[in-house]
Amino acid sequence: MPSRSLDAIDIRILSALQENARLTNVELAARVHLSPSPCLARTRALEESGLISRYVTLLDPLQLGLSVSVFIQIRLERQVESGLEVFQEAIRGYPEVMECYLMTGDADYLIRVVVPDVQALERFIVDELSKIPGVANIRSSFALKQVKYQTALPLPVTDSSTKQRRS
Repeated sequence: MPSRSLDAIDIRILSALQENARLTNVELAARVHLSPSPCLARTRALEESGLISRYVTLLDPLQLGLSVSVFIQIRLERQVESGLEVFQEAIRGYPEVMECYLMTGDADYLIRVVVPDVQALERFIVDELSKIPGVANIRSSFALKQVKYQTALPLPVTDSSTKQRRS
C-alpha cells in the first residue's frame, strides 16, 4: 500500500518518468496536462516521499560485451541471521551481480549475474561466490534469450489513466 495516495495526475507523472526520466519539467508538464510550476511541485513531492527513489540510465549489456546472463541459486549451510548478513554484504560488493533475492523453497538466494563470457562466470563462481563463508551449494542456469525486460513498475489504474493508456 502506497504511503501517500496517488491521483490520476501523479500516475501520469510516474508513468511518463518511467518511460523517459530525461524529460524536462516543461516536457513532462505538457505530457501530463499541467502547467510547469505545479508539475515540478508534484514531481518534487513524489521524490521527497520516496516514491521516486532515483533516476538511472539503462545501458545495453551486449554493446558493453556482457553477453552472458546467468541465474544462480545459492543454498547456505545454515539460515542464521549472521550467515545471511555475511552473504548479503559480500554480494553487494560484486558489480556483476545485478539482482539478489532472499528466497523461499530449495534455494536461499537467487542472483542474476552478467559477465562477458563463460570463463568470467567460472572465475566469479570459483574465486568469489564459492569463497563466501556459509555457501553450501551453487546452481547456475544460463539465460538463452531475454524475452521480456522491463524496469517500469505497473501503476495503479484510475479512470483517466485508463483512457490515456488506450490512446
